[in-house]
Amino acid sequence: MKVICAIDSFKGSLTSTEAGEAAREGILRAVPDADVRVFSVSDGGEGLTDVIVSSVGGEYRSVDVSDPLGRRITARYAVVNDTTAIIEMAAAAGITLLKESEKDPMHTTTYGVGEMIAHALRSGIRQFVIGLGGSATCDGGAGCLQALGFRLLDRNGDEIGPGASGLSKLVSVDGSGKLEGLSNSVFHIASDVKAPLCGINGAAYVFGPQKGATDSEVGIIDDALKNFSAVTRAAYPDASGSLPGAGAAGGMGFSLVNYLGGRLFSGIDIVMKGLGVYDAIQTADVVVTGEGTLDKKTIMGKVPYGVAMAAKENNVPVIALCGVIMDNCREAESCFTASFPILRRICSRDYAMDRKNAANNMRDTAEQVFSLLNVSDKRSI
Repeated sequence: MKVICAIDSFKGSLTSTEAGEAAREGILRAVPDADVRVFSVSDGGEGLTDVIVSSVGGEYRSVDVSDPLGRRITARYAVVNDTTAIIEMAAAAGITLLKESEKDPMHTTTYGVGEMIAHALRSGIRQFVIGLGGSATCDGGAGCLQALGFRLLDRNGDEIGPGASGLSKLVSVDGSGKLEGLSNSVFHIASDVKAPLCGINGAAYVFGPQKGATDSEVGIIDDALKNFSAVTRAAYPDASGSLPGAGAAGGMGFSLVNYLGGRLFSGIDIVMKGLGVYDAIQTADVVVTGEGTLDKKTIMGKVPYGVAMAAKENNVPVIALCGVIMDNCREAESCFTASFPILRRICSRDYAMDRKNAANNMRDTAEQVFSLLNVSDKRSI
C-alpha cells in the first residue's frame, strides 16, 4: 500500500511535518509494509517558509519588527537564490503571537509585515512570495503599507491609528513617499482563501470572529474595510475589493494587489507543484490530509481541499484527519472519501492543543483508520 500524507499544520499545536510523521507512525502500526511518504505542505500560512526552504534551499534572515499589538519581536523570513524573499505574514501578524485575551482586530496591525518587506527591500531583494494566512488582523493591510512609506491620513492630515478602528477614520492615501524599490518589485501572493474584501462573504464576516471580533464589531470592521476600498479607488481608480482573495488575511490581499501590484495565487497549488505532490498522488493508493479545524472555510482553498481535489482527479481515495470537525460543514466533508476527528475523549482545549497529546491522537486515529483499510479493498473504500 502506497500512502501520501500531506497534512496542514494544526495551528498552535503541530507543524505540517509533525502531523504527517505522527500519521505515518500510526499507519505503519496498522500496515507495517506500507510505503508512506510525508510531504510538508502549506497554503500560505504558517510553515510556508520552512516548506520552501526544505525543498529548494535558502537562507533565513531575522529582523526586529512589531507584533500585531505593536510590541517588538524577532521575525524570520527566507531568501532563495539570493533573489527572492519568502515571507509569512503570520511571522509578524500571526494569531498565534497573541493570547486568547489579546485578540482584537479593531486594533491589531500588519505593520510588522511591512517592516519585513522593507528589510528585504533594503538588502536588494526585488522578488517576493508573501504567504497570507494565520493572521490576527483585519486592517486591510493598512499597517503594512504605512511601514512601506505610504501615508494613510485622517481628516486632520494625521496618520491613522492601527487596526480597523484606525481604518474607519481614513480619508486619503498618499503613496509619494513609498520606499525605493517597491515600484520595480514583483509580489507573488500565496493565499488560502478566495473571499472578497467586504460583505457577508468578506474578511470581517467570515474571518473576523476567529480573530477576536465580537458580533457588534464585525459590522464595524466591514464598514471600515468598505471605507478603505472607497478611499483607495479615489487614488487608484482600477482598485477592486471584489477580487477573489482580496479579503484574505483580513484584507491583506487587497493592499498587496492594489498598492504593490501583486498577483494572487493559490498557496497550496504553489507548494504542491513545487514539491512534486501532484506527481506523487498519481501513483498513490491512499492520500491522507487534514488540518486543525475542518469547517466551511476549508473549501475556500485551504490545504485539505487542494490535496483532496488532486486525489479525486486521479481517482485516489482521500482521508481527512482533523483536530475537530465543525457542525454544518457537510460540503467540506464531501470533498473527502471519509473524514475523522482525532480527539479521542472529552478534554480541555489546552489538553487537545498540547503537542504531545495531539501527536498521540493523530497516531492512534491513523492506526485505527488504516487497520480498517487493511482488511478492505484499498481501492473500494
